[in-house]
Amino acid sequence: MRGSQGERRREGTSGSRSNPLAVPYSTAEARERLLESVAEAAEALGGALAALSEAYELLDEATGDRVEEQLFRPVQRAYARAKRAYAGFAERHGLAALELEQAGQAAPARGVKGLVGEAVSEAQRADATLAALQDSLLPVEAGDAELRADLGQVRELLSGLDARARELLRTFGR
Repeated sequence: MRGSQGERRREGTSGSRSNPLAVPYSTAEARERLLESVAEAAEALGGALAALSEAYELLDEATGDRVEEQLFRPVQRAYARAKRAYAGFAERHGLAALELEQAGQAAPARGVKGLVGEAVSEAQRADATLAALQDSLLPVEAGDAELRADLGQVRELLSGLDARARELLRTFGR
């Protein structure tokens, strides 16, 4: 509903970035929250890429190629799509956008299984952030069709990643 100064009011429980409907918002504030949520998802995907890159370096060529094909490429495409969504939405709506950068190298001391597990966790965090955003209806109320399509494409690229990772991990060392 609208407040006296054109603010839309939504009920929520906290003011965290992961709960975009926590407090009343204007369209400009909603767009900033959209942008923050997409950035948060992209940063998580950057972390997933860093972990998968490190895992790849620890594997033999054949297993590394499987990790690249089944895990790295889908995450890389999702990351690129999220970055494009972020930059495009900011540009279309005249918002300031930060340069999103991929996370640094993960700690290899955890081994391949730990690194793949970290990558899956980060990808799941990105997916959960985007799912919460989509569920919030902010992309409908304050976003645009292009952003909504991009969010769906990122989530589609991430679907099944955990199952593929489990299957790969199951076959390591055989």
